[in-house]
Amino acid sequence: MADYYTHFSFIVVLADTGQRDYALKLFLQMSAACRGENIPPDFPAKLIEACEDCSFDFDPDGPQAIWLHSSSSGVDGVCAFIQHLIQQFNLGPVGFEWSHDCSKPRTDAYGGGAAYITARDIKTMSTAEWLRQWRNT
Repeated sequence: MADYYTHFSFIVVLADTGQRDYALKLFLQMSAACRGENIPPDFPAKLIEACEDCSFDFDPDGPQAIWLHSSSSGVDGVCAFIQHLIQQFNLGPVGFEWSHDCSKPRTDAYGGGAAYITARDIKTMSTAEWLRQWRNT
């Protein structure tokens, strides 16, 4: 049996510790919802669906930054989380990359992608999608 992984690791800079504390509270609520706990009534409605993919980790990185990382997926969840923060605090765009890996050689197990997130859009592209585009030219 093979184990499949999706890795990402990046830092989001915020304006102050209040924004960082809000992000931490929101992450803890998303994680609790992912484990089946009740969603608080003041939880942002747009993020409810993203709770299912809250398989990423959150660590403060100084007073004004957060470190988001994972080895077990969570790309869609972290994109929605970041977009909410961008909208909430009027932050600039955030981009990050991820990789797919496997504990054993498999033809479908390797690759990656990138995301570019703004207040209006979440744009992603996988390396498989990039290759398909080149094959069709």
